[in-house]
Amino acid sequence: MALRGRGPPRLSRLLAALAALAALVAPVAPAAPAALLAEQSPRVSAARGPALWPLPLSVQMSPRLLRLSPDNFYFAHDPSSTAGPSCALLQEAFRRYYNYIFGFYKWHHGSAKFHTETDLQQLLVSVVLDSECDTFPNISSDESYTLLVKGPVSFLKANRVWGVLRGLETFSQLIYQDPYGAFTINESTISDSPRFPHRGILIDTARHYLPVKSILKTLDAMAFNKFNVLHWHIVDDQSFPFQSITFPELSNKGSYSLSHVYTPNDVRMVIEYARLRGIRVIPEFDTPGHTQSWGKGQKDLLTPCYNKEPPGTFGPINPILNTTYSFLSKLFKEISMVFPDQFIHLGGDEVEFYCWESNPDIQYFMKQKGFKGDFKKLESFYIQKLLDIISTTKKRSIVWQEVFDDKVKLQQGTIVQVWKKELYALEQNVVTAAGFPVILSAPWYLDWISYGQDWIKYYTVEPLDFGGSQEQKQLVIGGEACLWGEYVDATNLSPRLWPRASAVGERLWSQKEIKNIDDAYKRLTIHRCRMVRRGIAAEPLFTGYCDHGVKI
Repeated sequence: MALRGRGPPRLSRLLAALAALAALVAPVAPAAPAALLAEQSPRVSAARGPALWPLPLSVQMSPRLLRLSPDNFYFAHDPSSTAGPSCALLQEAFRRYYNYIFGFYKWHHGSAKFHTETDLQQLLVSVVLDSECDTFPNISSDESYTLLVKGPVSFLKANRVWGVLRGLETFSQLIYQDPYGAFTINESTISDSPRFPHRGILIDTARHYLPVKSILKTLDAMAFNKFNVLHWHIVDDQSFPFQSITFPELSNKGSYSLSHVYTPNDVRMVIEYARLRGIRVIPEFDTPGHTQSWGKGQKDLLTPCYNKEPPGTFGPINPILNTTYSFLSKLFKEISMVFPDQFIHLGGDEVEFYCWESNPDIQYFMKQKGFKGDFKKLESFYIQKLLDIISTTKKRSIVWQEVFDDKVKLQQGTIVQVWKKELYALEQNVVTAAGFPVILSAPWYLDWISYGQDWIKYYTVEPLDFGGSQEQKQLVIGGEACLWGEYVDATNLSPRLWPRASAVGERLWSQKEIKNIDDAYKRLTIHRCRMVRRGIAAEPLFTGYCDHGVKI
């Protein structure tokens, strides 16, 4: 079964002539060094032609051009493919990418007819191994693909559906409109696979609630940049928007309001929307610190503070009570059933000890345990009990680096996320030397904003630039661009993320040798305009304009 568009948009001869005239006088995007960008003319458009982002592993592009027509182009399943028309994930992807390729033109130019011959009529898609069409992506999902662009039929081949999704994105990026408005693609041969298996974006829905619509839009943009993990920092001190069935009072009393919650249906929608784009959703429920909102709906969970603290002041989760672990066991059992991914992020960062120090019951407990005033041992006691709870749910754990730094005994395979910018390369070396996998986010905190083109500093990071052995470097499974939410809500989420996060996306997908700033600037300028055309409010890299004329 083939999927095809309807309603052929075509240019009149007058419009074609005007477009040709405009092309003669409009400048194209420069290949200027970053140091000279300030001297460029403010009237710079994103150049026509293909601009691949992130850059694939191998690209051979011929000067031979093929024409496509919206009314005569199909996505179709190869008869030998293990995924056919019954694969809803691919059927939905075919519909989506047809609209990405042709839809903008149809929406903005009506139904005028094209006067062009069609050289490319079909993209034939083949999945070679078990398709995994109805499963969820995971850390070892195969995203490799090959793409052969020729007329009249092009071929996209992948081992699994996840590779097809990445290949469809690349195919869509190869297509552009020439000065006459004709849809054009170069004959090409592309072979591609990611450098790192974990390529994530962290969003924070506790400091500011993000509407589901904003999260879905972020997932769209992630797919455009070949990210494959949404790290959902869903709750924190400020609010508890996750609606628990087991403990409904957590969100009833801990959210900003009853309209600022994620219902079970909301969460299911986000997870399925992500799955259809080959994106994993990893939830983070950070403890024992960052839990003030938890205490509003769960009595006796937090530690009462004494000494100079005002009455009714509470600190981190109380680690000495059996009721604490009974609560955590039930809550994380529910979380493990709601979120299908193999991993749960347990946080463990920035635990403040002063409240524990002030509490006489905790002081007595520590004396009984022989902790001798070492509150890192108390923290370790708590984390180890929590890790044991998680292991009973058959899930694996991710923790922030403090858990490792504070000498908590971690189970083999626990992933350590390195976030502290100071000496992060040394931290990677130490963690991997101990045999633990690493996610790097320290150089990619996008909530830290500055004037100018800060995408360059994100782009020039080399994730394996530390002194460990080759075996250690293989333990770096990828990285995440983190956008914490103290100053971010739905109004500025997209422009603060994109295209700054795009720089991280290419660093984690493309090969180490892909690092030319001038080439990246040219491609990213076009890619940013492509994201805007697809409805993502991505901020500009520098002065100029997008030639499709969209007003955001």
